[in-house]
Amino acid sequence: MRKTPARGSHTHGGERVLILSAGVGAGHNSAAAALQQECAGRSDIAEVQVLDVLQVSSVLYRALLAKGYFVLVEGLPWLVDWGYDLSDPPYRRRGPIDPWTRANAVPVINEIKRFRPTAIVCTHFLPAQLLASLLLRGVTDAKTAVVTTDYDFQGLWLPGAFHSLFVAREEARIELMALGLPSDRVAATGIPIAKQVDGVPEPARDPNKLPMLLISAGATGGDYAVSVVRQTMHMRSPFTATIICGRNDALRHRIEQLVAPAGDRYSVLGFTEEMPHLLRRADLFVGKPGGLSASECMAAGLPMVLVNPIPGQEVRNGDYLMEQGAAVRCNTAATIGWKIDEVLREPGRLQRMQAAARRIGRPDAAADVLTGLLEGPSRPLIVTRAAQKTIFAASGQRIVATDLTGPSALVRLIDSAAGSTVALLQAEELDDLQKRYATPDGGLVLRRGQARLWLRWEARRLLRALLRSDKALPVRVEGLSKSPAVPPGSIEPSTPD
Repeated sequence: MRKTPARGSHTHGGERVLILSAGVGAGHNSAAAALQQECAGRSDIAEVQVLDVLQVSSVLYRALLAKGYFVLVEGLPWLVDWGYDLSDPPYRRRGPIDPWTRANAVPVINEIKRFRPTAIVCTHFLPAQLLASLLLRGVTDAKTAVVTTDYDFQGLWLPGAFHSLFVAREEARIELMALGLPSDRVAATGIPIAKQVDGVPEPARDPNKLPMLLISAGATGGDYAVSVVRQTMHMRSPFTATIICGRNDALRHRIEQLVAPAGDRYSVLGFTEEMPHLLRRADLFVGKPGGLSASECMAAGLPMVLVNPIPGQEVRNGDYLMEQGAAVRCNTAATIGWKIDEVLREPGRLQRMQAAARRIGRPDAAADVLTGLLEGPSRPLIVTRAAQKTIFAASGQRIVATDLTGPSALVRLIDSAAGSTVALLQAEELDDLQKRYATPDGGLVLRRGQARLWLRWEARRLLRALLRSDKALPVRVEGLSKSPAVPPGSIEPSTPD
């Protein structure tokens, strides 16, 4: 649990920002640290706190989620791939949080109540799902943001209530809009990464020196780095290499012995704080395409040679980088040296890949996330469970939301004063609201104290989350369908349970 007073901490009424992460791999916490760094430099933020939700959960829960995941990655990668695809459809699970997760969330809820944040940023889907529940129950009225940490969007990250959703690339934003999410709640900012420290000169690549390879074994030091280094020792192209072994001292000693005959061509390091400098001095990165690693490389204009990607998110990260021309992938250890040689020996190829990396780099992602959240809508977007059911069915059938008709078609409620979308629901759910709150111009004025028992439970839940401390909220209804809603019983895309 880390607290940082921001530059505006002396200013009365400054924002209190809580950043919730989960230590499953290093990327989620790295994104949280980047956001914390950005908060510390803003005058409108009084205090920022970072909390790894797994660190305050039970030992068993933490072990199963954090350590269990990497056990599967090492021993049963096909199962990880299957699980990723299984959990990819948005809103596959629409019920309440399971009792075990809820029990382990108690310390997080207590910290939210104690800290009293005005804004909460989630860099993992676990706290994002918890925050949705808390918004709907009225436990917090803080602005909440969900910040994805991979280039591809996975449905697990889409909660039923939030203020802002920040994705890594434009295609993910288009995907969510096609499913019915409103454009005023989803932004493509990139993945938050740490900035260069002020006052420290940024190293530049020297075109007159030999190409420098930056070979990374990851924060924990993966053994695959040994085969990577061994392969580079057979390359024909002249080069130098810096090898980062992370916190794995045994790996570092092993590689030092391996490269000893090569003299000063190789430099072997353990965990280092100098990674931002190394990224900007290197000419080619060799390693895994984790979301944060890839984002840091792209921001530094550093193309990648991808090795040993984790099935699911890292494979998809690699697909995007290769599509953009900023990476090549090695599917077998036996060709790593040859693959790097091909990049270095082809005239102009390395320079083209560097230009592609710079083009898609988003060094200001952390700043864009905070600005988007703090200056964004004050009321949350609520996606009812019925609407979630429609989105899940539409995604499975590859149907765009605007093509849906009938009672299960999606409609939006727009805050008449602010102009922001506050709810996404099924067309048939409007009946309860229109009976009580309809206005002559076709809009609605939702009012406190008029949520009678005859209202369905979901409608009462929606009112509680939207009204908060207000007595009334004028909204207008906006349909997504291209054609008028058809009567119940008409032909429409099925929405299975």
